[in-house]
Amino acid sequence: MSQPDPEFSRLVRLDRVIAHPLRTTIEATAEECQRLARRFDLVTLDRLAAAVVLQRVAGDLIRLDAAFEAEFAQNCVVTLDPVPGRVAETFSLLYGPPGDQQAEIEIDVAETVFEPLTGELIDIGEAVAQEVSLALPQSPRLPDALLEPAEPSQSQDGPFAALEQLRPSSQN
Repeated sequence: MSQPDPEFSRLVRLDRVIAHPLRTTIEATAEECQRLARRFDLVTLDRLAAAVVLQRVAGDLIRLDAAFEAEFAQNCVVTLDPVPGRVAETFSLLYGPPGDQQAEIEIDVAETVFEPLTGELIDIGEAVAQEVSLALPQSPRLPDALLEPAEPSQSQDGPFAALEQLRPSSQN
């Protein structure tokens, strides 16, 4: 089964990453923002932009450093009204040979995630999209949205009172 095409794809050939860092900026189009909003279950994704640096750090290892900004709206978990939001974060990924070869790689930055290289391309757009999805608020809530406390049960009989009524009268 084939994977669907990424909503925000920006492919970079590995042979473009040589001795000097490759610096680029990427920004999602209006159509890409709509597709990403559906993917992330957002009301809207108004803007997604990133500054990306790809650098060869040793032989087959390539480090991706990126800073992104996204402006969006999510549904409030209480009222379902749109909640505007903005995230701006940085992240790093280290790309290298897959499988057993990665055991030989020493990663000196504990927070750098390793991604296996499976071809001659790195999709920096999809890398940014994945990091945006991780940065989105999990439970967006409008500042004035309140949950009404549940009314306490008026019954003093407890949760099994209805079952007690089903018991034959000889056992009471």
